[in-house]
Amino acid sequence: MFKSSVFSDKNTSVFKYVDWFTIGLYIVLVLAGMVSIYAASYDFDHANMLSFSEFSGKQFRWIGLSLMLGLVILLIDVRVYENYAYIIYVSLLFLLLVTIFVAPDIKGSHSWLVLGPVSLQPAEFGKFATALCLAKLFSGYNFVLNASKKNYMKALMIIFLPIILILAQNETGSALVYMSLFFVLYREGMSGLILLAALCAVLFFVVEVKFTDTLLLGIPMGQAVVFMLIMLLIVAMLSIYCKQFEATRNVLLWFVGTGIIVGALSLLGVPVPGTAYFVGAIAVAIIYCLLLLLKTRARHLLITIGAAVASLIFVFSVDIVFTSVLQPHQQQRIRVALGIEEDLRGAGYNVNQSKIAIGSGGFMGKGFLNGTQTKLKYVPEQHTDFIFCTIGEEEGFVGSAAVLLLFLILILRVISLAERQPTVFGRVYAYCVASYFIFHLCINIGMVIGLCPVIGIPLPFFSYGGSSLWGFTFLLFILLRIDASRREHSF
Repeated sequence: MFKSSVFSDKNTSVFKYVDWFTIGLYIVLVLAGMVSIYAASYDFDHANMLSFSEFSGKQFRWIGLSLMLGLVILLIDVRVYENYAYIIYVSLLFLLLVTIFVAPDIKGSHSWLVLGPVSLQPAEFGKFATALCLAKLFSGYNFVLNASKKNYMKALMIIFLPIILILAQNETGSALVYMSLFFVLYREGMSGLILLAALCAVLFFVVEVKFTDTLLLGIPMGQAVVFMLIMLLIVAMLSIYCKQFEATRNVLLWFVGTGIIVGALSLLGVPVPGTAYFVGAIAVAIIYCLLLLLKTRARHLLITIGAAVASLIFVFSVDIVFTSVLQPHQQQRIRVALGIEEDLRGAGYNVNQSKIAIGSGGFMGKGFLNGTQTKLKYVPEQHTDFIFCTIGEEEGFVGSAAVLLLFLILILRVISLAERQPTVFGRVYAYCVASYFIFHLCINIGMVIGLCPVIGIPLPFFSYGGSSLWGFTFLLFILLRIDASRREHSF
């Protein structure tokens, strides 16, 4: 019988079976984060680490509150998280909606609720609410993701509702984090073709945007290369889904043969319209697949045909999306990240200074509080999104590798916890947590070293901020509470 109190009457067993190794990792990471924040914001005139007037002191206060919050989460009856998952999710959606209208404009974003001296970002708390809701959906009676399109629509709705609300706050980085939950869908049975489609979309977009200056057959080289990749994709998919070797061979010979002819004509000075050739060659291959479909009734050919048509549409939509949908500052950041432009005094300034700081650290680093780039404040936001550059400069390759190793151990531990869960609810929630951590780590580090555009993704437990720290504390400690109760389901 479920009791009226939300606090468990099995506290002894909770602390007996809680995963103390993960809690130890959590404490090490948050303390290392506080030290890094102190180093990043160090002021020679005010050098007290625990002073509440310093960022490190404020973060220490947030850490203390987070530890108390973690304790409360462990004491709450585990059934509360599952039974009230939908209510928690809807409540957070309402909070995200309210934030759009009441939050002040901070650097163009309406994503922070100001409560007296404290500012909170609801998007950070929406992560654990969305994870709980998705886990609740998958744990429903006889729920199988691939059983019907309706199940897919339910899962996608849970993921995209917070994304839409956060985008309305003009907070693109926080919205993109929720896209990592597609890895959870893949773990629970989603076709790998969807991930392949996402990978191809990213690859096609990057190639087409990056290589625009040089022409090939009268069209931008990037677009020409994407057309070639589509041809390669068609041949690869035919070899997988079509049992007739002749079909794959015929399409391959068609692409190679026409490519040789067009290449020879181009070398001879005969003008060849590139767009007409590539679209025509791919269209012939699509028609051939359609005829083969009518002849053999092999429905798997529809996958190849659909992929080819969608890819062609995507090629011609890239320019429209890049120039019309993305904001000018977003376009600039992408160009800088792809190396198309440098703009060292504008959009590329942060990343350039960050790379200088990390590179100057060398193998062993300059030593704690001895970083010149960070102490002289050359790197903006170095105590928040760019905190990793402080680690790289002062602790060098060794310190940076140690931090990444700690995160790797934490992520692998979370995945291990996921695989030992006896319930679907526990497993799905744990994989949501792992997906969030992987996305934050990869994008933040990639952003700091110039591999990704600057989109404002904090480094978990290291970047300054109470909302981020509390958000990850909620995520991790709810998982630990669910894991601690797993033995209750083994009887």
